Amino acid sequence: MRVSGLPAKARVVVVGAGIVGNSMAYHLAQQGWKEIVLIDKGALPNPGGSTGHASNFIFLTDHSKEMTLFTLDSVRQYQALGVFTQSGGIEVARTTERMEELKRRMASSKAWGIDAELVSPAEVKRLVPYINDEVILGGFSTPGIGTVDSLRGGTLMREKAQAMGALTVVPSTEVTGIDVENGRVRRVRTDQGEIEAEVVVITSGIWSPRIAKMAGASIPLSPAVHQMISVGPVPLFADTVGEIKYPIIRDMDTNGYERQHGSDMEVGSYDHRPILWDPDDIPSLTQSKLSPTELPFTKEDFDESLEHALELMPDILGDPNVGIRHAINGLLSLTPDGFPLLGETPEVKGLWSVAAIWIKEAPGIARCVAEWMTSGVAEIDPSGSDIGRFYDHQKTLAHIRGRTAEGFNKTYGIVHPREQWDSNRRVRVSPFYEREKALGAVFFETAGWERPNWYESNKPLLAEYGERVMPRHYEWDARWWSPIINAEHLAMRDRVGMVDLSAFAVFDIAGSCALDYLQKMCVVQMNLPVGRVIYTSLLNPAGGIKADLTVMRLGANHFRVVTGGADGMRDRKWFVDHLPEDGAVQLTDLTSSWATIGVWGPRARDLLQSITDADVSNEGFPFGTCRLIDLGPVRALASRISYVGELGWEIYVPFEQGARLWDAIWQAGQPFRIAPVGIGVYGTTGRLEKCYRAYGNELEQEFNLVETGLARPQVKPQEFIGREAYLKQRAEPPAVILCTLTIDDNTSRSGFKRFMMGREPVLSPQGERLVDQHGRGSYVTSAGSGPSVGRTILMSFLPPEQAKVGTKLAVEYFGERYPATVAVVGPTPLFDPQNTRVRS
Repeated sequence: MRVSGLPAKARVVVVGAGIVGNSMAYHLAQQGWKEIVLIDKGALPNPGGSTGHASNFIFLTDHSKEMTLFTLDSVRQYQALGVFTQSGGIEVARTTERMEELKRRMASSKAWGIDAELVSPAEVKRLVPYINDEVILGGFSTPGIGTVDSLRGGTLMREKAQAMGALTVVPSTEVTGIDVENGRVRRVRTDQGEIEAEVVVITSGIWSPRIAKMAGASIPLSPAVHQMISVGPVPLFADTVGEIKYPIIRDMDTNGYERQHGSDMEVGSYDHRPILWDPDDIPSLTQSKLSPTELPFTKEDFDESLEHALELMPDILGDPNVGIRHAINGLLSLTPDGFPLLGETPEVKGLWSVAAIWIKEAPGIARCVAEWMTSGVAEIDPSGSDIGRFYDHQKTLAHIRGRTAEGFNKTYGIVHPREQWDSNRRVRVSPFYEREKALGAVFFETAGWERPNWYESNKPLLAEYGERVMPRHYEWDARWWSPIINAEHLAMRDRVGMVDLSAFAVFDIAGSCALDYLQKMCVVQMNLPVGRVIYTSLLNPAGGIKADLTVMRLGANHFRVVTGGADGMRDRKWFVDHLPEDGAVQLTDLTSSWATIGVWGPRARDLLQSITDADVSNEGFPFGTCRLIDLGPVRALASRISYVGELGWEIYVPFEQGARLWDAIWQAGQPFRIAPVGIGVYGTTGRLEKCYRAYGNELEQEFNLVETGLARPQVKPQEFIGREAYLKQRAEPPAVILCTLTIDDNTSRSGFKRFMMGREPVLSPQGERLVDQHGRGSYVTSAGSGPSVGRTILMSFLPPEQAKVGTKLAVEYFGERYPATVAVVGPTPLFDPQNTRVRS
């Protein structure tokens, strides 16, 4: 039975009418979409989701560029709607460790172009007269912080979409099913009837996993409790006109916040135990006393948080006339890695996720996703939030609950850039794992794989190389790091090293049209002889860099793609999305079938030749080629390429034979003093000395091949995705040029040498931001030691005026500016610039 007002057909159905759903409906209409249906089981304007109870304040700075850009765009949209009230906000520190973190936040603010300053306790007291300045050491003040009326903002966007004739709104209607045919969305079933639909967008917040499950897809998030109380009336706030007069306070060391809301003060906490919910256990509208996302308050979880708040604001919270007027366990969404879940689901075409989003970034994300849905390209690169990033094991309930529980108390935490997760580890281990453990491997995780970052068995190398290992004496810089990494680097450069690369994602592409398909996907010419290894980029339609990988041609119609483990599932979806529908090309995921060892160094050829009858001379096995060879008892696919700038091979072997390969190489390597080498060398020191770019650091959709220095001398005649945009980019002067910098002097005011980690602002020597013609500020994309050159190496996109060898610049790190010099403009390596080693 169909009720009046429920359309029989729609181009797109948006499920969920909170701030995210309303924003999506509006931005799809802005992009020219028609026949949009916005549906929610609750009544409008407040259907009962998190939008209705959230504290609705917006802090601007995040260490993530992606999340900061989403937030800044959202604030601009809220301001244009007239629903944003600027109040300023201060993150206060009670500890010296937090004060150091606030210096980091200052650096991120400069990198992303946000006005902020560090302030004294007295200045905090001047701005917030009811704070106890005796318990704080200072604060991080951002004038642009404020609050938003998200219900009103959502209503205005919804009404604008309706006024455009693009949107039908269907409240008080529950989605009961989503039909999928041949892998694509076909209709939405509701308790009021069915809607045929080409596209479904899930904007259902904490209910998103339940909606996705109806279609056989996964949205890996967990609802979690965030406690909040409202106290009042506060006499000091009696004369406030509007919602807020005083800056919002984040009490970072106690994971809490305090903010004025009219005559009341709201106190919220992320300091209590993680309280996770299953989406199917959330009470219905009829079962809820307030709303489904406002659960009964558990006082015992909040007692300690209230004590901290009382200590910070005794004049208000200690007033006997100020009482608790409202207290809830509010539900919000958490994800396994803390980022939103955006994009078309890998399981079902036409089913899009726009989930795990906070009010502060909702309109910016909605605009991004609407652009993505319309043209395939968004102005803000959403790669870090792409739902396609997850492997199957990361979608399990055990992983979701483990990581979200661990991540909850990190909401206001001091999270080190290299910090590792503790939960749900040892899910994916290579066949070398037990050998690596015996050598004292210190494992870091990538996409579930346990990867040695360095080996404690290499500790004797520290004495061999002395100060060349560039030791770090400052605890923060040395955290999740070891000088052994640099010693392994030098040992590899001197003789030979072996690296576990089994985390690579490996896809075979085969079929009668495989060559034509890869020509369409890849920038570089793919019609090369069998046995060639091709390094190539993949572009989006606007010429932004979508992926960075290698392809081996194994047969006339058989190619093997190798890409980074962290990027594997995103890249796989991009390939799958463009497969021909007639089945003339097939993609097979062989990631779990092949283990990989990299063998590099000046003695790599000698080592391999000692265990093979194959000719591995430069003439017999040239750079950029691959073939099957026997290595002791194992037949392996050897690929002569290098990401560390040394002679050597990536060696691929069936997984069950991996331990035999390790043993053969290890034993043969003893006369050459082989060193096991960790990813700290492969991903940082070796890479940076060669100025090699990394996806997610230098390579992203925001930048193009000309800017990154990866434009080839010629453009192939065959069509490929992004070709038209790429040709235009080649014809224009670049807005920025990727450069390699070295630090002139690492010495801080404390006398210790400091070592950057990435995302720090690159400034003029006088401390001014460098901004390109598109408004993008310069920042460090990658940072690390260069043991062979004896310098700290950084990479950064610089405007053409600064992109000149010898230009003097500065990098801000923990409140100090360090002098830096442009050492290389473009892709020329800093170490072995002629590439004689890798091609020897």
